[in-house]
Amino acid sequence: MIQSLYFDDFQLGDEFRSAGRTITETDLVLFGGLTGDITSLHLDAEYSAQTQFGQRIAHGALIFSLSVGLMTQTVRMHDSIIAYYGLDKLRFTKPTFIGDTIHLIKRVTALDAKDSTRGVITFEAEVKNQRGEVVQVYTDKVAVKRRT
Repeated sequence: MIQSLYFDDFQLGDEFRSAGRTITETDLVLFGGLTGDITSLHLDAEYSAQTQFGQRIAHGALIFSLSVGLMTQTVRMHDSIIAYYGLDKLRFTKPTFIGDTIHLIKRVTALDAKDSTRGVITFEAEVKNQRGEVVQVYTDKVAVKRRT
């Protein structure tokens, strides 16, 4: 079993890179159905072909949601995480298309020890596609247990 990282295991500047995740048409359809966001830009190929993007694009919220999953697969905190603490400065910088493969890069930018049992880690996140283009950026915080 892989050991979880605790607050005390992190250092400023630590960087984590996830594996890739290819975006599929099924992802867009399922996410649209789940959230109710059935905007033509995401689900209508004929409509989307006439837009500035020339094709359907993934929901920005879908890409963010997938990045959270990529984080949980990459940054080992399964036993130590208390809660997702907050999200700031979320920006969709480029479109993500069906067939694009994204990956997540997270960097530790702040460590705030709250008490002897927990701390909050601030990460800067970049979601990049297979061409190395940044498609999404954000800052988030995670509350994590301290080692006892």
